[in-house]
Amino acid sequence: MNWIYKQPVEIVFGVGELGCVAQRLGNAKKALVITNSFFADNENVKRVIAELGAAVFAEVSENPDVSEVNRCSRLIREIKSDVIIAIGGGSVIDLAKAASARVGDIREYHGTGKLLPEKENVRVIAVPTTAGTGSEVTNVSVLTDRETGKKCPIVSDGFFPRLAVIDPLLTVSMPPKVTASTGIDVLCHAIEGYWSKGHQPICDEFAVCAAKKVFRWLRIAYEQPENIEARINMAQASMFAGLAFSLPKTTASHACSFPLTSIYGIPHGEACGLTLDFFTRVNSVDRRTAELAQRLEFSSADELADRIYELKKQIGLRVGLSDLNLSENRIRELVKKSHHPNLLNNPIEITDEILYSLYNELRK
Repeated sequence: MNWIYKQPVEIVFGVGELGCVAQRLGNAKKALVITNSFFADNENVKRVIAELGAAVFAEVSENPDVSEVNRCSRLIREIKSDVIIAIGGGSVIDLAKAASARVGDIREYHGTGKLLPEKENVRVIAVPTTAGTGSEVTNVSVLTDRETGKKCPIVSDGFFPRLAVIDPLLTVSMPPKVTASTGIDVLCHAIEGYWSKGHQPICDEFAVCAAKKVFRWLRIAYEQPENIEARINMAQASMFAGLAFSLPKTTASHACSFPLTSIYGIPHGEACGLTLDFFTRVNSVDRRTAELAQRLEFSSADELADRIYELKKQIGLRVGLSDLNLSENRIRELVKKSHHPNLLNNPIEITDEILYSLYNELRK
């Protein structure tokens, strides 16, 4: 088996590391802090902004829209920013990465297949405040175009942050629902990265480590928000899972999550986790899926799927779509819009028949 591993992001991990961000900027002249309205009022974040004399962009929605990226990119050009500090969850970091390219309209590259121009992006320092997306170590930016109802990723090597500063203390303020949704996203990244057609040995090890930590610590972080040991382990799991899927890419669960989020507003992580146990059973005929179950100390892929379903129930996440009263036309729409390129990374071919089976099972 031939493979290549690439990870250009410098990673700094530790409790209290947010306070060291200003020391790591080198000769930066004009910093821009990108965050959301909640963290813009955080005392520690305010301190970083004051130390840097930074401008602030806080117009970031839960699923960042292409229009928000364009506004932020325009600000970067206007103030001639030479460094971006993204403090927030995956939405904030994804927006920052896309805006760092400084293109006129990011829509040109959003789901169009057109490659971003090869030029040096404004450097990004990513400071995650959730234990979920792993966006701080990937070259992926997931964006939404609300005008067209499209949600999909843009991939560019220019999106790799120069530095990831991971301070588990920042995740303590996450509401339980966010802890649950982002935490199940970690599990999806790990498992999908492992069984993806693009798998490779180094990413495999990150995937196994991340998945084990989620099964051990996510419920504790959900039930005991101020348990620092759980927050540290989930922050590590998120980062490891980001490393696990960054090169192999995600598969069927993520492909199906995009219409579930864009049409029905289901949070990204919850939408991904909604189908993970189903696809674990579908992929059980794949050798590597069975191998992963064994490495996670389950007797079979079916037992792994059962444990995923149980975990979702324990942390209050959706296990179905019965409340949406989906019509046949709505099911057809979901099947059609689930044909995202990520579906092609799945080890087993996902046909329309399988997708109809999935959505009909979920709507019961």
